[in-house]
Amino acid sequence: MIIYNVTVNVEKSINDQWLLWIKEHINKVLATRKFVEAKLSKVLVEDDLGSSTYSIQYKARSRDELDDYYKNYAQALRQESIAKFADKAVAFRTELEIIDEFFATK
Repeated sequence: MIIYNVTVNVEKSINDQWLLWIKEHINKVLATRKFVEAKLSKVLVEDDLGSSTYSIQYKARSRDELDDYYKNYAQALRQESIAKFADKAVAFRTELEIIDEFFATK
């Protein structure tokens, strides 16, 4: 499994609007069927300017699925954010490969 992580710093002035929008956006990304799930998290870090940082983690079954997403969907979906929020929501992306998973016992 591959995790495609998008970390976004969102200015305070658009935070509420962005949160509503990103939930719809995540569903659009999942509709590509290149990911099996997504998680939206708030990064628990204080920012002197009052902005908030969020992480969206999309889980893909394989590197090929992620590459297909990049090739056929990523650019258009990224443009939606740029058109709507410009530089008030700045994103950077990382890729993680899941090596193993561990679960707590009861």
